[in-house]
Formats: sequence, C-alpha cells, structure tokens
Amino acid sequence: MKEKILVILLCFLFKCDKTNAQNSALPGDEVHRPQVHFSPKAHWINDPNGMVYNKGVYHLFFQYHPGSSIWGPMHWGHATSKDLIHWKELPVAIYPDNIGTIFSGSAVVDKNNTSGFGKKGQAPLVAIFTQHDTIGEKSGKNDFQTQSVAYSLDDGKTWTKYTRNPVVKNPGMRDFRDPKVMWYEPQKKWIMTLATGDRITFFSSPDLKNWKKESEFGMGLGAHGGGWECPDLFTLDDNGKKVWVLIVNLNPGGPNGGSATQYFLGDFNGNSFTTTQTETRWLDYGPDDYAGITWSNTGNRKIFLGWMSNWQYANLVPTETWRGAMTIPRELKIKHVDKDMFITSQPVAELFGIQSATTAIPNISTKGTDLSAKAGTIHLPCRINLALENAADFSLTISNEPGEAIVIGYDKKMNQFFIDRSKSGKIDFEKGFAAKHTAPRLTSKTAMNVSLIIDKSSVELFADDGLTSMTSIFFSNESFNKIHLQSADNVVISKLEYIKLASILGH
Repeated sequence: MKEKILVILLCFLFKCDKTNAQNSALPGDEVHRPQVHFSPKAHWINDPNGMVYNKGVYHLFFQYHPGSSIWGPMHWGHATSKDLIHWKELPVAIYPDNIGTIFSGSAVVDKNNTSGFGKKGQAPLVAIFTQHDTIGEKSGKNDFQTQSVAYSLDDGKTWTKYTRNPVVKNPGMRDFRDPKVMWYEPQKKWIMTLATGDRITFFSSPDLKNWKKESEFGMGLGAHGGGWECPDLFTLDDNGKKVWVLIVNLNPGGPNGGSATQYFLGDFNGNSFTTTQTETRWLDYGPDDYAGITWSNTGNRKIFLGWMSNWQYANLVPTETWRGAMTIPRELKIKHVDKDMFITSQPVAELFGIQSATTAIPNISTKGTDLSAKAGTIHLPCRINLALENAADFSLTISNEPGEAIVIGYDKKMNQFFIDRSKSGKIDFEKGFAAKHTAPRLTSKTAMNVSLIIDKSSVELFADDGLTSMTSIFFSNESFNKIHLQSADNVVISKLEYIKLASILGH
C-alpha cells in the first residue's frame, strides 16, 4: 500500500551568532573546525591515550604528531578538562627516545604507590605505553614494539620515564601494542590488556614494572577482518551484579568498512576472560568512531571516548592546519533486551552544560505543519531530539544553499538506521567516503527515540536510549542551515526538539 508522505520543511535561515560570525570568516579548513568536540589547535591526532581522572581533572592524552597534519612520529599530546566538554590543550607530555616513538597506552593513579615512584606520600600517575622502534621495523625485525612506563608527580604536567624500560619485551610479534591497565582488587594486582596480533593477551604485575603473562583471548571469537587494537577491560553494573566488558578495536573489518569498535560481555577471574557471546557486537556502527577506550579512576561511571575518523581516509580528509578530533564523551551502561544484554552509549550529562535555548515542537502528525515560525533560526552546533510513538520510516535532511546534504533516518522495512553522506560536500578525497552507512535497530519496542549531536563536520546518532549509535564526519563547503523532515503517514512524532549548543572554542 502506498504510503502518504508527510513533508515538514524546517528551512531555518542561517543567522550567525558571534561565534559563527568568527568561524565564517576563518580561512580554509577552519570552516570545518569542531565547535563542541576536542580537536588540536594544529597538527595531527589519532587515538585517545592515558585517559585518567585525578583530583577533579579529566586527563586526555592522545597520539600526536607535532610536526605535521598527517601521521608521523608519535608523541603523547595532552589536554585537561573539569567537565569533559571544555578542554585546555597543554604542551606535549611524552616524547620519543632511543627505544622508540610513543604509541597508544593508558594511565592510572597508583594510590598505594605499588610502583615506588611516589614521594612524600604523593600517589604517582603512571603511564603505560607502547614504544615503536621505527628503525627496527624498517630493518625487518619483528620485535619492534615493546611496553614502557613513565610517571608524574605533578598531576601530569611533566613525566619521568622508568630507567629500566621496556617493562614488557616483545616475544617476536609484529603487532604487540596498546596496553590498557587496571587494578584487580580481589588479587591485589595490576592487569594489562594488550593487543597482540588478532587476539588479546593479559599480563599481571604487583608493581607496574614486573609483568608476567596470564592468558590469551579471541581465537574464533568476534570480528577478525583486520588487526586487533586498543583494548579495554572493565566492569559495568547490571542491577547490582558485575558484568565484565572487553572492548577490542578492529582495523579494518568494521560493519561499514575500515575501522570500528567491537565489545564482548563476559567474566574475568584475574587470569582469563571468558564469554558466552557468539555474535559480534559493535559499540558504534558508524565509520568514524575508532580506538575508543574509557577513563580510569572514575568510580562507578564508565566514560568512553573515541577518535572521530577512519584509517581508510584519516590522512586524506580536507583539512590542513589540523587533522582529527574526538567524539563526544559517552557514558556506558548495561541494558537488557528480551534475553539479550547490550551496552548502551549516551552523551555524558555534562553536555547539558552547553545547551541553551530549546525549541520543542509537539505532536507532529500527517496533517502537515509549517514549523519555521515556531522553531526560529538554527545554527551548528546543535542537538536534535526526536520521539516517535511508532517506529516508522523517517528521514532528516540537513542541507545548505548549494544543495549539499547529510540524510539521517530509519528504514522500517530493513529495520535499520542510516546516515547518508554521499552528497555532503567535499567527498572526492577518497573513493569510499561518499556512502550510505547503516546500523540495526536492536529493540522491537513500538516507540522510538533518536538524539543527534551535529557539529560543523560531524553527526553522532544515539537511538533507543543509546542501544544503537553511529558516528559520521563530513566536510560541507558551506555550513548546513536547513532541515527537511520527511515521515510516513503512520508515524506520530510526539516531540521534536532543537537545542542550541554553545561553542567550546576560546574557553
């Protein structure tokens, strides 16, 4: 039966506020500068590293090339925040040395001073990272990646490398990297989760300096379309019960091509991780959420952050002064759907702190409504929330005067959400960039909700209270300033919210 289509045009003429007026005057790639996501002032970034919360401050270290806007010799860049939203970029934290460049890793608060690095009762911050010997790699060696540590006694401002690095030597594997370390209280020891080829290897240590191998995980489980990278082991609360989670990033082999983040739910006994999970689960189905891990030392909250790009085109995206940005920080929780259990992913509540004017338009039906007068003007960045009484076909087309567009929606027949950036502006820098990406709906509930965080060059979708998430970057030639909502005749949109987000630049 043919569906009668309701077309609701929200053609909001673009009126620049002070921040957008400044942005519109900026040259070249600054037009694409994220307004509510962390990006470096200049040069290249990729994986988030060393994420630790200490003394009221969130520390974000990251893969950084201070000499170029393309990937090169890796350092650890550094930024801090008190609210996960506003970031202060600091000087480079950790530099390469004769052992190698500084690849991905983690950081912990050694509150019991197990390492002995602390002085005068002060607990040290300890960073654990991969060092990559480029010369050894080029000479044909297989053991060019090892694990080293460094410590800080001034809250992360300066770092001292351990004199006996590396602390974990390579047994002869070309991929041996990205240590994520946590304290395992039942056995009073540290656990290192390390990506080793196409699997995970667990190590333990009493002091962060002397490590022994415990077990391996991953053979025949999950996605193996590419190498495993950037793992993370932690627990989530499930109505008072502890569920162990193992995040494993994968490149290539993601659900929409290239890089992606999968997860396993199971149990960990201090020696090995086990799971009964048989199908592959993805933390984000979009093409642009990779290398994500969680902050340590955050108590019962587990806060996740990913690199907002994809190795298929990360070096080619049409920005030059800077390349790369991070996703919005997301809080992870457990949710049951029938007999299955999933991780939900939602923007952290701190995002409300930069939300300002909200326009709420209730009860949109098939009668058709001109909403321009009610909603007023919009600009990016913004948040758009949709609540539907019945899951049905709908699409939001976000566009500009030249006709460039991002289309976001839900296809009921396919039971899929989608983000289509095939006509989003600059798309010819890589042959696979212009595409429509999809993600499954994971619940059969009648009602549906969708929240979108839309920045100057990215959109993040969170559907059904975070059961499905997707992240996609884009590079329009002019800022998007129109929204076209199209829905099928049997859908009732009980509420549409447009929420302004204040820029974090200049904070």
